[in-house]
Amino acid sequence: MTELVRRHRAVTPAWLAVYYDEPIELTHGEGRHVWDAQGRRYLDFFGGILTTMTEHALPAVTKAVAEQAGRILHTSTLYLSTPMVELAEQIAELSGIPDAKVFFTTSGTEANDAALLLATAYRRSNQVLAMRNSYHGRSFTTVGITGNRSWSPTSLSPLQTLYVHGGVRTRGPFAHLSDAEFIAACTADLEDLLSQVGGSVAALIAEPIQGVGGFTSGPDGLFAAFKRVLDRHGILWISDEVQTGWGRTGDHFWGWQAHAEAGPPDVLTFAKGIGNGLSMGGVVARAEVMDCLGANSISTFGGSPVTVVGALANLRHLLDHDLQGNARRTGALLAERLRAAGLPIVREVRGRGLMIGVELVDGDGEPSPAAASAALEHARELGLLIGKGGALGNTLRIAPPLSLTAEEAAEGAELLIEALRRAQHQTSAQEDHQ
Repeated sequence: MTELVRRHRAVTPAWLAVYYDEPIELTHGEGRHVWDAQGRRYLDFFGGILTTMTEHALPAVTKAVAEQAGRILHTSTLYLSTPMVELAEQIAELSGIPDAKVFFTTSGTEANDAALLLATAYRRSNQVLAMRNSYHGRSFTTVGITGNRSWSPTSLSPLQTLYVHGGVRTRGPFAHLSDAEFIAACTADLEDLLSQVGGSVAALIAEPIQGVGGFTSGPDGLFAAFKRVLDRHGILWISDEVQTGWGRTGDHFWGWQAHAEAGPPDVLTFAKGIGNGLSMGGVVARAEVMDCLGANSISTFGGSPVTVVGALANLRHLLDHDLQGNARRTGALLAERLRAAGLPIVREVRGRGLMIGVELVDGDGEPSPAAASAALEHARELGLLIGKGGALGNTLRIAPPLSLTAEEAAEGAELLIEALRRAQHQTSAQEDHQ
């Protein structure tokens, strides 16, 4: 155990997760690479948990932040801010939500918390629909609606949460159905659920692609079918775009756009990538929903000058360089290489753009968290940083910065395939020994 690991464990909670058997400290980054305290360079395929959206140390962002820091660091929303208004205007326009207003927060958790506050106040109901296998944050409210048991430390909640089918396409009672039949079955389940609920329901909150859940999703059009049902009941649709936003899926700027036939969501939440590592989140909502709160409120740190100028520079860079299109191209290359490897340990390569999940199984085809942990370790040894998740902890999460080059995608694919081969050999040997 290194001295820093010892000190870390002495003063931080036991439940604060750290990757790797021998945790590493990342000291600096550039482009798609980061370096640890020992000077080892890694190709970053996790982007600070999908947060480093464009690239590490993007000059436009560092310049904007440094210049703003030299002027004023903080003012709060009690004072006007030209950069905050400019960013809000741009996000409102990009959101696709008509008559949109924007409220800035410091994280995705806080953004989802605010969205739930808006929905429950607007509908005068504490009943919320959420997806099974979902994750929406670590606050008391968002933990209470999370459908992934690995991230739900308590059953206590100020909300009554009802869970809907549809977040996982290839497992569960509807996995054997065609896409159209899957959507019909999940929609019928939603209708049946609503017929048994006493009183009104405030909202459905859903990730278009489930992040912590292992980059799972239902078929395109699922939430459009849901929205037609929700609209009949006056129930709001909150699209949690904390991980799917800003073009990461390649095909769309927002995840909800894969389900656009019935129109945009009523509320959209964002965070992570927009700040490129700066602490930023937010809510976009129709004006009548956003303005429904009757009490006073401010945001002390949401929309702070330093964060906003960095986010503006980051968003402009993303749009000017068509990083959404790059995510589509390099993501397809990466996924194709992983599928072509044909490794028995890999049950499924799924996802969209540069949001790729690799689900791992043992020799009997059963979910294997051990294989995922082994692959994570071997990838690091080879100089590649990846993530891990899924309801059963057996899915690798691949989410590089959106500026990933074709050469880096090919390099990372080969490193990951080698890590998977080593994990397959290691876990097979352990199974034989047992």
